Amino acid sequence: MSAEHAKLPPGVELIATRPEATAMIPADAEARSIRVTLSPGDPGAPPHRHPGPIFGYVSEGEILFELEGQLPRVLKAGDVLFEPGGDVIHYQGANNLPDAQSQLVLTMFAPPGTPILTLVSAEELAERRHLRATKP
Repeated sequence: MSAEHAKLPPGVELIATRPEATAMIPADAEARSIRVTLSPGDPGAPPHRHPGPIFGYVSEGEILFELEGQLPRVLKAGDVLFEPGGDVIHYQGANNLPDAQSQLVLTMFAPPGTPILTLVSAEELAERRHLRATKP
């Protein structure tokens, strides 16, 4: 932690930083604040990608989270997440709880007018299946 962060006022806490993320932000990007609320057991969106990087945290519940090249993992309330956006497929963002809602609060950096997410076709998923992580 830097000296600057050590001097934060009471009640203000730095949760996470991702310095390399700035290199992934598209030129002329806008910042978008997004809240995703998933009902109990909701599988979330089908496989998709985002036009720019996303940084956020789980504000409630548990999310089953999987990005291309990474093993699925469960993120719990208070955990942070990062997606590079662009060409990386987001396979899962499901509510891991069968009996309670879960919620994410995200900031996306993307060119104005681009969609928040674009679904990936079955054909592309098949072509890229070798990039999906498998258990070690």
